[in-house]
Amino acid sequence: MLTRWLARAMDAQDGWVKPLGTWAHGLLNRLFGSVPGVRDVLDGRWLGHPLHAVLTDAPIGILFLVIVLDVLGQSVAADTTLVVGILAMLVAAVAGFADYSDTDGKARDRATLHATLMSSATVLYVVSLGLRLAAGASGSARPAAIAVSVVSFLVLTAGAYVGGDVVYVFGNMVSRHAFRGSGTKWLPMELAETDTHGSIPEGRPIKARLGVNSLVLIREGERILALHETCAHAGGPLSSGELVNGQIECPWHLSRYRMVDGHLTRGPSVYDQPAYEVRAKEGGGWEARRRP
Repeated sequence: MLTRWLARAMDAQDGWVKPLGTWAHGLLNRLFGSVPGVRDVLDGRWLGHPLHAVLTDAPIGILFLVIVLDVLGQSVAADTTLVVGILAMLVAAVAGFADYSDTDGKARDRATLHATLMSSATVLYVVSLGLRLAAGASGSARPAAIAVSVVSFLVLTAGAYVGGDVVYVFGNMVSRHAFRGSGTKWLPMELAETDTHGSIPEGRPIKARLGVNSLVLIREGERILALHETCAHAGGPLSSGELVNGQIECPWHLSRYRMVDGHLTRGPSVYDQPAYEVRAKEGGGWEARRRP
């Protein structure tokens, strides 16, 4: 099948992709980690949706239009559109690098290949623009400039395919709770640990089991706060995180959620965390349900 051949072709690049990805990830993680507010804006926390995914459609459409305008002989319009397309690619790249700074494992390998292809396409488009400016509307270098832009679009298309793999195959920047049920039936809850009185320990994250789901609990006196234990961003175990001013911090990428309602307060996650209600069960023990 074509998909298997393409997967093998992408995997064959791991020899140079992995070391490049390790270096680039370390650099970008330090860069964006030092400015978490900027990273949150570029990740799309304010939008509730990954910003990079929103921005990537624009340059693809704009740069395809360059080919159409070249075919129609609209040289000035094509060159102007190319400038806009290059700028759109740069804006999308900045948001993509913010996502990349918190991407791990095989998804990072694919993202490294994606970024390399997109960067190469951008360089080729700049070369095409330079040739266009040197040739003018009808110079002898014009056909070469157009040819370079067509090659650039093919590289751009390949990069877009690899980027699709990052999202649709490896689930990067996809909510880990997208397909979880939202039923509100009370179910018995099993605690991973209890205090000396057989109750929920107070003031620190505790893991619990609710059917097929895992929860993280925080007990504050008589009040028990509960969220789904799997971080929506990349699946980190919130029960291993720290409690910071009423927020649970993921130990993997430091996303934070309010324990009272699961509201996201700091990225790189862009999704809220499912919240649960907990109450004492008749006859002893505890039960919980997802909040409507």
